Amino acid sequence: MIGTIESLALAAAAFVGGHFILSSLPVRQGLTGMIGENGFRGLYSVVAIASFVWMLYAYGAAPYVELWALNDGLRLVPIAILPFACLFAVVGITTRTPTGVGGEKLLDDPHPVRGIATITRHPFLWGVALWGIAHMIANGDVGSLILFGGLTILALGGMAHIDHRRREAAGASWGPVALSTSAIPFLAAIQGRTKIDWAGIGITRPLAGLAVYVVFLAAHGSLFGVPALL
Repeated sequence: MIGTIESLALAAAAFVGGHFILSSLPVRQGLTGMIGENGFRGLYSVVAIASFVWMLYAYGAAPYVELWALNDGLRLVPIAILPFACLFAVVGITTRTPTGVGGEKLLDDPHPVRGIATITRHPFLWGVALWGIAHMIANGDVGSLILFGGLTILALGGMAHIDHRRREAAGASWGPVALSTSAIPFLAAIQGRTKIDWAGIGITRPLAGLAVYVVFLAAHGSLFGVPALL
């Protein structure tokens, strides 16, 4: 069945759906009760990795079906967007936030919102979403729409999903975090609900994010067979 658009759609549905189903409160609580927290995390990782590899393999084997013609302007979209995607992803993954893995422990901290969380409480997911959107625009085919669109849906939907889980599990402890942060970048600061913690963000993490961008820009052709700069 590999080698068709339908097989790619099935793989993407398994990858995206698997994340949402396994991380939903009823399923997670049920599985954790049976196999423990470490067992659940192991199962979640196996399902996520296996479905991701399946999706990538299906994408590589899928036929090219053009949706819109490409031009130099569209090819420049990732060049403009991906620096921000890398910044959000790298700073987010290297900073403990209330919405990150194990972040529920921060809810008992007197100051749970620091660093990048004062810009958005979902920095890493914004990095994934921006990356997916940029590649959808720049590729312009059905397979890319499914692959990168699925990742974008997972990232954007994951923000609401995580917020719901935190609200249901933490109760009143989630209130101060929700009031002093925003899912949309900079919204809480614009609304006067928080002040951006530039000192907590620092300079090392953003520089690392930009370094990742430069590396991918230079190595894109070698890694993925398509040069980023034509």
